[in-house]
Amino acid sequence: MDKFFDNIWVLRATAFILAILLFFYVKAELTDKNETTTSNNQVDIITDVPLEAYYDSENFIVTGLPETVDVTIEGPMQLVLQTKFKKDFKVFVDLRNLLIGEHRVTIQHENFSDKLKVTINPEVVDVVIEEKVSQEFKVEPEINSRSLADGYIIRSMSVEPSKVTITGAKSVIESISNVKATVSPPKEIKESFTQEANVRVLDGNLNRLDVSVEPQTVKVTVEVEEYSRRVPLTLKQTGAPPQGVVIHQLETDTKSVVLYGPKSIIDSLKSLVVEFDVSQVNRSGNFEVNLKLPKGATRINPDKIVVRANVSMTPTQSTETAVDETTSENPNNADGANDVNEDENHKINQ
Repeated sequence: MDKFFDNIWVLRATAFILAILLFFYVKAELTDKNETTTSNNQVDIITDVPLEAYYDSENFIVTGLPETVDVTIEGPMQLVLQTKFKKDFKVFVDLRNLLIGEHRVTIQHENFSDKLKVTINPEVVDVVIEEKVSQEFKVEPEINSRSLADGYIIRSMSVEPSKVTITGAKSVIESISNVKATVSPPKEIKESFTQEANVRVLDGNLNRLDVSVEPQTVKVTVEVEEYSRRVPLTLKQTGAPPQGVVIHQLETDTKSVVLYGPKSIIDSLKSLVVEFDVSQVNRSGNFEVNLKLPKGATRINPDKIVVRANVSMTPTQSTETAVDETTSENPNNADGANDVNEDENHKINQ
């Protein structure tokens, strides 16, 4: 027996077998340990984590940075839950040593436990660092004209303050095309009003630009009035003069009037025809005529005019008039005297 164990090949074979057994034993132990560790691990995603950026914000503007990122953490359940609820970690990019221009930077993190595996989505971002610029711009007031009542127009619009200071990246400031303040009043506006409005900064394609505006709101005053237009007058003689009366001329010093009402109606009127009935005209003089409001118009200014009539009478009429005048010269005829002093102004309603 002793000779058997003294044999070197037996010893070598025994040692080899023991080594194999030890190898499989250690492997089994490690596998069990890893499985236990893995089974105790927790994976969770923390969404909408604010991304901080370190740079000189007084002189530079950075574009391309997302406001938030998603962070995946993996590790012991207790640590994962503690990290998720405390949120005492930071996710950031450090741009302080970068120059103006385009850069690709890696998002970093701190205050996570070393026992946690941390993955950030996205891991890298493309950013542009530009010079920060401030410039004054005039604000243009704006309103939807369909808010006006029929027959009313906007006389004027003003903004207070009339200018705002806009701050942003130099390339963005150079792309500004419109700075507007839009008011949204209720419909059927018939009187002037003042309303606060937000300032909108737009490029040439009417896209809203990401800039800082001071102040962000302005006061817009809208002056509203009835629509009106001056229209020429045309005198038109109607009716027949009394027997023996000849109409030589009809004229008026009022050459035009102002008509108020819906734009479509007022603009369609080329002139206002005033009909003058001569059937009641028996002598020269001034006659007051009330003007007729055209259909669809709301009012007219002035609403009456004076027409001068130049007339003459035939011999028969003249003889009768002479007899009347002779009678009126008789001091005993008081009625005749009153006829001579009768006012020549007459009124004719159309």
